[in-house]
Amino acid sequence: MTTTRPSRVLLTGSGTGIAALAAVSLAEAGHAVFASMRDPEGRNAAKAQALRDATKTAAGSLSVVELDVVSEESAQSAVTEIAEEAGGLDVVVHNAAHLLVGVTEAFSPEEVLRAFDVNAVGALRVNRAVLPVMRRQESGLLLWVGSGTTRAIPPFLGPYTAAKAAFDAFADSTAWDVAVYGIETTILMPGVFTQGTAHFANAAFPADTERTAAYDKIAPYLASMGEDTERLMVDGVSADPQIVADEIVRIVDLPEGRRPRRAVADGSDYGAEIVNGAAEELRLRLARRMGVTTLLQRA
Repeated sequence: MTTTRPSRVLLTGSGTGIAALAAVSLAEAGHAVFASMRDPEGRNAAKAQALRDATKTAAGSLSVVELDVVSEESAQSAVTEIAEEAGGLDVVVHNAAHLLVGVTEAFSPEEVLRAFDVNAVGALRVNRAVLPVMRRQESGLLLWVGSGTTRAIPPFLGPYTAAKAAFDAFADSTAWDVAVYGIETTILMPGVFTQGTAHFANAAFPADTERTAAYDKIAPYLASMGEDTERLMVDGVSADPQIVADEIVRIVDLPEGRRPRRAVADGSDYGAEIVNGAAEELRLRLARRMGVTTLLQRA
């Protein structure tokens, strides 16, 4: 069913990067945007105000909401506030993530668990707050901003790609649960972006420097990682993350039932779509063989 009213959209991790760009673009497209971040009245106050300033003349609206994805209480409080103010919630853009760069062995188990907590379990916390609202409505869209790096694992991103692969698995698994309630799932897989986000600038490195030093034979490759990644850029031009924001707007604007299961926004020719087609065929094959194809459809 197509609706002409603006969508009520919650985005996580809206302080910087893709979600910040998408929040502005969605508001400009006429939607009611709830851009969430940690501590918007404190250390992220400037980022929150920048979003408000950027959307003063937008066709839609933008409100900044406090939400920390590592706190279930914070997620529940934010969603309750939004649902009461807006009368419901149509779209959740799961975007919050943190990049980790380094030799895999050098990351402690605690560092890796933290990566999973932010990059994968955070989306589960938000869903536990959001899905009761969407089930009551019998409508909604879960838009998961994953990563093409989960299809072809690059060097030196072990904890990040492992956590994003778990995030992707949560998206696919949750989709089985919610489709019969009219809740759609789209997994958006960006390519590599080396500029225009704070991803690399704010990346975490392993605390165990002795373990890193033990890998002297690959030290030159670790040192040149940025330069090597730039070689992925088509014609030497760094991809603009605005293309991901534009794709988010396009997907949100599509009528219910027309949204893709997976989409790619890739200026680096990373190539996730090579695997995506086969993975979708396998998912449908599994559903047919198990006799559960009705779980893929709205009741």
